[in-house]
Amino acid sequence: MIPLLDLVAQYNAISREVNEAVQQVLSGGRYILGPNVEALEQEIAGYCGTDYAVGVASGTDALLLALEACGVKQGDEVITSPYTFFATAEVISRLGARPVFCDINPDTYNLNTDLLERLVTLRTRAIVPVHLYGQVTGMAEIMELARKHNLVVVEDACQAMGAQQYGKKAGAWGDAGCFSFFPSKNLGGCGDGGMVVTSNAEIAAKIKKLRHHGTDKKYFHSLVGYNSRLDEIQAAILRVKLKRLDEWNNGRREKATLYNRLFKDTDIVTPLEVPGSRHIYHQYVIRHIQRDKIMQILQETNIGCAVYYPLPLHLQEVYQNFGAKPGDLPEAERAARETLALPVFPELNRAQVKFIAEKVIFALTQK
Repeated sequence: MIPLLDLVAQYNAISREVNEAVQQVLSGGRYILGPNVEALEQEIAGYCGTDYAVGVASGTDALLLALEACGVKQGDEVITSPYTFFATAEVISRLGARPVFCDINPDTYNLNTDLLERLVTLRTRAIVPVHLYGQVTGMAEIMELARKHNLVVVEDACQAMGAQQYGKKAGAWGDAGCFSFFPSKNLGGCGDGGMVVTSNAEIAAKIKKLRHHGTDKKYFHSLVGYNSRLDEIQAAILRVKLKRLDEWNNGRREKATLYNRLFKDTDIVTPLEVPGSRHIYHQYVIRHIQRDKIMQILQETNIGCAVYYPLPLHLQEVYQNFGAKPGDLPEAERAARETLALPVFPELNRAQVKFIAEKVIFALTQK
């Protein structure tokens, strides 16, 4: 069996260091917002090239608190992608704002920046670009549009820790950038966790208040906030893993390069790495009109694979009151029908990649 992701193999490679880090936290008796959280915040800010980083309880909370800190409120409109995990739009709705979905570029699965401006209205407050599968979307164009219309930009970089565009890291482009430490992420913890990065001191200070019940002085509250704190054990584990992130991302890139070569003479559409970008392949996603046949063969062969995402957000039941219908955002809908993620984790070996590719190609010969 070849899993889609092998977290056990990752842990086995670093188990001694992880266990020591966890034991130090347990024996120290400081479990919430302690020295490991503070150190991780500094390390992530330095890694991303921002002035501040604030640890929170999840990637979802990172998006929620960042949008609130940037002033998104009830009645606002926020432009984002329909082709992403539900949390991206969910947090917009939680604030009483309305997600406005922009179709995607079929080559990258990120926002089609050519379509953005026509969606801007007097109620538009923010843009949430999603760096899907580990590739930064067209941030230069998005930031230019945001400046023109006085909009805030909160990057959903939950799948893109370490990705770059023109040498600038994901999360460092907008007013704030949001990361998830869900275990399956390139930098994943042993539970939930998240981080907001920013170079705006006011945004960072407000998120610190929001994550801790709206206070920066115990029992005195200036905001209605949340309980959204990154815990010490997760921070300690993440600090061990952060030192290896670039190495692991390079391993993913090597597997993607091999896949690309093996699929070169087929009609399988492989991921496009945009010139000037550094894709970190949180997922290696192919597309083919016979996606379901490929998936069936892989499953029968005990090869992990998954569809990210089978139903675009504009067609989800919860958003049907917006009046969207099939065909409104054709590229997102086509991607949902045709894409498939293959195993791409760093511990995957070349023989396994070749075996997976052989099975994918074999599937297309079956009637």
